[in-house]
Amino acid sequence: MNILLVLVPISLVLLGVAIVTFVWAVRSGQFDDLDTPSIDILADDSSPREPDDAASDTSAPDEERHAG
Repeated sequence: MNILLVLVPISLVLLGVAIVTFVWAVRSGQFDDLDTPSIDILADDSSPREPDDAASDTSAPDEERHAG
């Protein structure tokens, strides 16, 4: 039963921390827009990127294979 004298205050402190964290998140705007981030991942990029090494090194391996 003495353990309750330790566990109850610890749980109340953790509850207080959780409430303060939730209030901070609401006031700082963390929950303002929940839909846009999930839609942004589906949007196409304006211009697709090409790999840097793929375009410049394509001829070298073929010449080495046929030379020997």
